Amino acid sequence: MTVPTEMRAVVCHGPENYSLETRPVPDIGDDGLLIQVESVGVCASDLKCYHGAEKFWGGGGRAQWAQEEVIPGHEITGTVVRGTDAGLEHHGVAVGDRIVIEQIVPCGTCRYCKRGEYWMCGPHDMFGFRNFDGGMAEYMYVPTRALVHKISSEIKPEHAAYAEPLSCALHAVERADLRFEDTLVVAGAGPIGLGVIAGARQKNPLRIIALDMDDDKLALAKKVGADLTVNVKTEDAPAIVRELTDGYGADVYIEATGHPSGVTQGLDMLRKLGRFVEYSVFGSETSVDWSIISDDKELDVYGAHLGPYTWPAAIKLIESGVLPLDEICTDQFPLAQFQDALDLVGDSEGASVKVSILPQQ
Repeated sequence: MTVPTEMRAVVCHGPENYSLETRPVPDIGDDGLLIQVESVGVCASDLKCYHGAEKFWGGGGRAQWAQEEVIPGHEITGTVVRGTDAGLEHHGVAVGDRIVIEQIVPCGTCRYCKRGEYWMCGPHDMFGFRNFDGGMAEYMYVPTRALVHKISSEIKPEHAAYAEPLSCALHAVERADLRFEDTLVVAGAGPIGLGVIAGARQKNPLRIIALDMDDDKLALAKKVGADLTVNVKTEDAPAIVRELTDGYGADVYIEATGHPSGVTQGLDMLRKLGRFVEYSVFGSETSVDWSIISDDKELDVYGAHLGPYTWPAAIKLIESGVLPLDEICTDQFPLAQFQDALDLVGDSEGASVKVSILPQQ
């Protein structure tokens, strides 16, 4: 296909200062790929970046997520339209293939990368956040050290881009070390929480309980694999969990709300020697009574970041057709309406689940 010399792109100029601009189509250099971006999901971390929050960037200390002059967007799918021989061979793709791209751009040389722990790469370059332009553009450069995966072109673009949050959710499930006899509580039925439930269903624990404040999202949680749903606004979730577990509490709690109350709620719901997995982007700091974790219950507390080694499973799950992806991927916007997409993600009362931007629309 003929690739133009210029493209439209959303550019970050600082917190709450994004604009739609015309930029040159990226040069792929000696070993890269160029993709035509078909869809880019918008998530809570994009919103946090937009509002100027800080993040710990490895050895570089804390700095603003909103790196100026970078194009945001990290839940990306697109079609390869150009590639050097070295780039195509390295990634195992051909012009015309549709790919999805991992958020991290690992350096390959730090302690973590050398140990295979690439998702915790020291420099921690990331598409759409730090040193690499993301997918809120019509075209995007993909370097050799990026990690890409082929995905069927028969799937809707917004469904294909859901591979990123789904792979993250599957990593949270793996961190939980689920067992057949476990009662699992998943807090939050947004994109990550729904992915956690879908992934946990593949592990088949004794029961999966979904918590949320929205009945429509809880109904969707049932469709992806929850055995029981609880609206925490109108029901006493800790009491229900204790009743189901002979008074002991849940074996595993995965927090996917991003709200401080989700943390304290989980510590309350877990049994002694239970397992807590945190997978959220928080808008504010939270504090807890650490004696619950130590002296009271001796809990195992795990963090989870990105989706290492879970992308093939996420893609397989998407391509299988078992997930109600039209109901998960609720809202799509053209590139010119990027602000509407960001605002919708930030609307806590909104009915959206997964918001996406379609740059070719």
